[in-house]
Amino acid sequence: MTTLRRPPRWRAASPRWLTRLGASLMLGGQAVSAMAKGRIHPGDLMAELMEAGPGSVLIVLITGLAAGTVFNIQVAAELSRQGANAAVGGLLALGLSREIAPLLTATLLTGKVATAYAAQLGTMKVTEQIDAITMLRTDPVDYLVVPRLLALLLMSPVQCLLFFGMALWSGQLSSTLLYSIPPSVFWTSVRTWMEPDDVPSMLIKAVVFGLIIAVLACGWGLTTKGGPKEVGASTTGAVVMILLCVALVDVVLTQILFGA
Repeated sequence: MTTLRRPPRWRAASPRWLTRLGASLMLGGQAVSAMAKGRIHPGDLMAELMEAGPGSVLIVLITGLAAGTVFNIQVAAELSRQGANAAVGGLLALGLSREIAPLLTATLLTGKVATAYAAQLGTMKVTEQIDAITMLRTDPVDYLVVPRLLALLLMSPVQCLLFFGMALWSGQLSSTLLYSIPPSVFWTSVRTWMEPDDVPSMLIKAVVFGLIIAVLACGWGLTTKGGPKEVGASTTGAVVMILLCVALVDVVLTQILFGA
């Protein structure tokens, strides 16, 4: 007589990150559905808008200033040796709009906003505040996830546009001061090289990245288990997963928006 043996636990159970990813996607779907139905708390939304907007704008502007200057120094130095100074502004604008601005903005918002979301919701989960909200017949998704998701959907393209503008201005300033490229030549190159849909495509990327950041940060926070020590692990896991997903989605969006 043969007996059936249970498969080892490591074979039977799905990886924790995969389970949390699935739960995060379901949570995001519920939040989008709630927004479509108008279940939005204005007071909570304003607080999250401040966190994702004015509360993060300084780091975005400073990084944009540095990124535009560094990128332009490298480009201008090489093109100056080849006598192609007139192309500096165009190359910088294309690099910023198609890749650097949305990707770096998403990275900054992940470090500044997503960590706050994951830590806040993770702490509420392990201290049973989520259970208390549920007992009060309040949907945690409506109360906690929807304001955060909507705030990042609105503020991500705004922050990306600010990053793009600051980086482009710093690139023009550095090219003029360091390589004596007239501002008129720089901006003419920008207008010549950029396509009409480059900026809208950049903002589409920013919106998608904002959605990914909010969904995964909230999902990882609300699926935190254990004690207070697990909050830090959840926050770190959320950041890693967000960066991986943003990088993979960036490849797909780049092919769709800018591919031949």
